[in-house]
Amino acid sequence: MTEEIKTPETTNKTEEVKAKPPKKEKPPALEDKPFTEFMELHFNPTLKTALEKQGLKNVELDFKKAKIPITGFESNPECWQVLGNLENRQFALYFLDENINGQKAFSCTIDGEKPSTLESFMIDERKASLDLMVLFALKRLNGQKWLARN
Repeated sequence: MTEEIKTPETTNKTEEVKAKPPKKEKPPALEDKPFTEFMELHFNPTLKTALEKQGLKNVELDFKKAKIPITGFESNPECWQVLGNLENRQFALYFLDENINGQKAFSCTIDGEKPSTLESFMIDERKASLDLMVLFALKRLNGQKWLARN
């Protein structure tokens, strides 16, 4: 029988293999940031840039907590809203749950009139991402023929 003789060199190599450096933690995804931080620092600027790329000028976006200005919703609590002003056209994205994955709604109007309907927004999406939210907003505004005329 042969005996294995462990030299200090082989012992050190085994210890080096075992002592791997710790994995670097990934920074949290944008969507995992606090709701208001995500909306103010990421969603609004990205949406504004996307609207300007569509050829819209003087795009104004505001993010605030307020009541939904539609008849029948006066008694509902305030919710976070992205209010968009595209010259004589206005739209609002409502975040009813203060969460990008929660319930969302949409309304629009022309010439500062009070919106008459509240429509669901992104109801089939389980996990919202920045790109998906911007895409759905553009898609919804295009549905109003505000981005491209047919």
